[in-house]
Amino acid sequence: MSLAVEGFRARFPSLASGIAHFDGPGGTQTPLAVAEAIARTLTGPLSNRGSSVRSERNADDAVAAFREAVADLLGADPRGVVYGRSATQLTYDLSRTLARSWAEGDEIVVSELDHDANVRPWVQAAEARGATVRWLPLDPATAELDLSHLEEIVNERTRLVAVTAASNLLGTIPPVARIAARAHAVGALVHVDGVHYAAHASVDVTALGADFFVCSPYKFFGPHCAVLVADPALLETLHPDKLVPSSDRVPERFELGTLPYETLAGVTAAVEVIADLAPATGEPGITRRERLVAAHELIDRHETALRERIETRLTELGLEVHSRAAIRTPTLYVTLGDRVAEAASSFLAERDILAPSGSFYAWETFRALRLPVEAGMRIGVAAYSSDDDVDRLLEGLAEFLTR
Repeated sequence: MSLAVEGFRARFPSLASGIAHFDGPGGTQTPLAVAEAIARTLTGPLSNRGSSVRSERNADDAVAAFREAVADLLGADPRGVVYGRSATQLTYDLSRTLARSWAEGDEIVVSELDHDANVRPWVQAAEARGATVRWLPLDPATAELDLSHLEEIVNERTRLVAVTAASNLLGTIPPVARIAARAHAVGALVHVDGVHYAAHASVDVTALGADFFVCSPYKFFGPHCAVLVADPALLETLHPDKLVPSSDRVPERFELGTLPYETLAGVTAAVEVIADLAPATGEPGITRRERLVAAHELIDRHETALRERIETRLTELGLEVHSRAAIRTPTLYVTLGDRVAEAASSFLAERDILAPSGSFYAWETFRALRLPVEAGMRIGVAAYSSDDDVDRLLEGLAEFLTR
C-alpha cells in the first residue's frame, strides 16, 4: 500500500499557495485540523488547570491528552513527557540541571554530526564545571560518524553522551543504540536530539537507548514548541530551578509557568493527523501507537522514493551530494561547484520552489566537511511532497545551471 498523497495534501490549506516546499527540515506546513484544535481549545471555555468547572477541566484534559499523544508517538511513558518552548531551551535547561553534579575529571561527549542545539549547551555546561569535552568525529567521505574509537572516547570518565538521531543537514541516521549501549556500559547518560528523526521515522526511545529524547512538533505538522521525554523515575532524581509555589511533581517540575493549553491541543491533533495515515485506521482494537508505526512505514516508502529520484537527477546534473550515509532521512545537502548556492535558492524561490541555503545551525558538521556555510543548499522531502513538486524542483535546478 502507498501513501495517498493527494488526499493528504488536501488537509494542508497552505499547499494551495502553489509553493513547492523542500524546507521540511526547518519546519513543515500545518494541517487545518491542527489549527482548528488550537482555536477550539483557546476559545474554550478555558482557565488554569483544575476540576471545579468546565474551563478548568478543559485545560487539564488538554495537558493529559498531549502527554498521551506524545507518548504514543515516541514509545514513551506519558508521565515522563515534558513540554518546552523549543528543543534548544529544553536542552539548555537540562544541561544546567545535570551539570550540577559534574566536576573536573568528568567527560562529556558530543558529535560533529549534530545541530548546535545538541552541542553548545553541553559544551558550555562542561566548561562551567571544568569537565572535559570529547568528540565523536564525522567522516566526510561517508557522512557517517567514525566510531572506530568509540570505546576510548566513551569511557569510565564519561558522564553524558549527546548525539543526534538524524542529522538535520545530511540526513545521516547514526547507530544511536550502539552508542547508547557503550555509554550505559560505563554508567553514562544519553541525550538524543530527535528533532529531525521524529519527522521521518517511527520512534522507540527504549530501543534507541535514549535516557532523554527531544523533538519539535512543528517539524511534523504541529505548532511551534518542543517536547522532552524520559523515564519518570529518572526525572524524579533531577531537581531543576523552579518557583517555590510551583508543582514539584514530575513532569511539572520541569515546565516553567502556565502551559499553553491551545498549543498542547495542536500537538495532539498533529499526532492524530499522522496516525490517520495508517491503513488500519478505524479497525477495532488497533492502538494509536500501532497506527503511528504503520503510518511511518508508508511515509518512509513515499519519502525515500522521492529522495532517490532527486538524488539521481542531481548526480546527472553534475552536482555533489554530500548526503551519503547508508541509512538516512530524505534530506540532501548538495553543493553546486562554482555556482553560489544562495543564488540557486533565490532562483528557485522566484518560481515558488523553496529549497534554502545556509548553515541550518549544523556548525560542527560544516567544520568537519571543510565547507563554508554558504557553499550548498538543503533539499528536504516531507510526507506531503509530490511528484509534481519534485519535477518543478529538478526542472528549476537544471534551468539555473544552464544560465
